[in-house]
Amino acid sequence: MADAPVSAPESDAMRFRETFRWMLLARTLEDKIAALYHAGKIVGGVYLGRGQEAFSAALAVSLRQGHDIFAPLIRDQAGRMAFGENILDTARTYLGSVKGPMRGRDGNIHRGRPDKGMPAMISHLGAMVSVVCGMLKARQFRGISDAVGASCIGDGGTSTGAFHEALNLAAVEKLPLVVAVANNQFAYSTPTDRQYACRDLVDRAVGYGVEGYEVDGTDLAACLAVFEKAVARARTGHGPQLVVGKLLRLCGHGAHDDGAYIPDAIKETPLGQDCLKLARQKMLDEHWATPGEIELMEAEAIEAVQQAVATAQRDPSPDPAHETWQPLASRWLVETANSETP
Repeated sequence: MADAPVSAPESDAMRFRETFRWMLLARTLEDKIAALYHAGKIVGGVYLGRGQEAFSAALAVSLRQGHDIFAPLIRDQAGRMAFGENILDTARTYLGSVKGPMRGRDGNIHRGRPDKGMPAMISHLGAMVSVVCGMLKARQFRGISDAVGASCIGDGGTSTGAFHEALNLAAVEKLPLVVAVANNQFAYSTPTDRQYACRDLVDRAVGYGVEGYEVDGTDLAACLAVFEKAVARARTGHGPQLVVGKLLRLCGHGAHDDGAYIPDAIKETPLGQDCLKLARQKMLDEHWATPGEIELMEAEAIEAVQQAVATAQRDPSPDPAHETWQPLASRWLVETANSETP
């Protein structure tokens, strides 16, 4: 007997709850990572996605794992895990474990699984858009025409030449690209009124000949709806989609920065609302979860984070005396060549 179809409201509730779990896990993990950083346990930068989890996770859950491309940035922990990044990969990379995806070699934010559609982040952030364009063309050359590529970027990154060139190329080639712009009001400490003169970043879409959307980045339901539409449009041949999420970074640029340059007046506007708290309240208001169920989700997130961090802390660090330091992407080529040498 076939299962009864899920009603639209119930389906919406399940999708909302799923995305909320990723947001909650990301916030819990990043709170722990920040604590480890301040305790001197982490080498390198720590950049938190506090306040941007809804925008990030909503994009990722709208994509198809194993088929689409997701290029996250430094504040996309929620999206990374929603797209399939294992929490242990994250913990191992931050703590320099040789068992992590970067084998303890690189900065903790430059991690990825390219073979699973998640390229490692490039610090020159505008360049990520062109990387995704290249990956999409490669798929098209192999006859894969329905894969969508999503690239995340901040408001500051849209001022780079690489962003312009890549989006222009994507528009001309009509690539199935979704560019998610987290407009968090500051490029490090530079406010948006010193970055662009148009009314809003979404106005740039028409100049490139692409479809554009503006969404309240603190509203999870709105983010889910707009990304579902944008991804569907890209997948069905309508070319690049530019989605601008209006929100506020609820922390400094990095864990080293207290964000003192962010005016209190902005924090007190709707932009300064915490998307996680808003999502939690909506689930209660819509009776999509009980207080007890949310407490259980929170406990599960804490347990998952504690286990991942404990495992990563027990892992060995790279041993320079035995590490060959060959590029990871070409390691198998060297090993194959050596095995075939007479």
